[in-house]
Amino acid sequence: MVMFKEELAEKAAAVDALLERYLPEEKGYAKTIFSAMRYSVMAGGKRIRPLLMMETFRYFQGENEKLVEPFMTAIEMIHTYSLIHDDLPAVDNDDYRRGRLTSHKVYGEAMAILAGDALQSYAYEVAAAAAADAAPEDMPRMAQAMKVLTHKPGIYGMVGGQVVDVELTGKPIPEDVLHFIFELKTADMIEAAMMIGAILAGESQETVAQIEKAGLDIGMAFQIQDDILDETGDEAVLGKPVHSDEKNVKTTWVTAYGMEKAVQDVREYSDEAVRILRETGESRHLSNDFLFALIEHMVGRKR
Repeated sequence: MVMFKEELAEKAAAVDALLERYLPEEKGYAKTIFSAMRYSVMAGGKRIRPLLMMETFRYFQGENEKLVEPFMTAIEMIHTYSLIHDDLPAVDNDDYRRGRLTSHKVYGEAMAILAGDALQSYAYEVAAAAAADAAPEDMPRMAQAMKVLTHKPGIYGMVGGQVVDVELTGKPIPEDVLHFIFELKTADMIEAAMMIGAILAGESQETVAQIEKAGLDIGMAFQIQDDILDETGDEAVLGKPVHSDEKNVKTTWVTAYGMEKAVQDVREYSDEAVRILRETGESRHLSNDFLFALIEHMVGRKR
């Protein structure tokens, strides 16, 4: 476990360095927005999505890691924009994220909204530029990756899930709708990360579909664990307020099913994801110990 944590820290630091390379310089008349973008992106974080993308690429023996790097950067920017908007007074009204003040507490609500907008559009600019500049033989894969990157965070994915979540805040949520919210709001971005890794490694549509299912299971386990931590976690360890869902009168997996079932479901979803992943690589004797350790870490985390 100690070795994994050291390796995770090294890989997360490499993602940080990658983000530093791509983020715009803080200069010019609009430098405030560049500062606000950097403030939230470089606030720390687990870098789960870019790591899942690269490690899935490596699992499928992808060769040119430079193809993945712009997409790793883009997905983290998209994830960060969603957090900025989640924290706004009109949504979750949280003052702390990743152990420090949220964007709207530092830059004001208007600039926080613009920082989220800027990160979303800049993420697509980074990925599209990489796709446009790719070698001819890589362009079909880059185009497919771009399609996933634009679809999964959008109205049929993360944003769609967030819409339903916001509309039903303070109201009872039926079980099928709760599943819908979790699948779109959280799981779709994890699916996107892993699918892009597989696509850029040159995997078939059939394999990418299996990876999408594994990503769904990981995303469900991850969000359920998040609900558990909101009930049981330590605010100092989490770096954000606990009981936020209770404050906002939100239905969670724990309130819907109870703590015992929530813990059981985390294990069942994560076990199914691992089974699918191992099955896709079994005939080719594929392996990536870090990828499987990362999945285990995600669903068993305390922060």
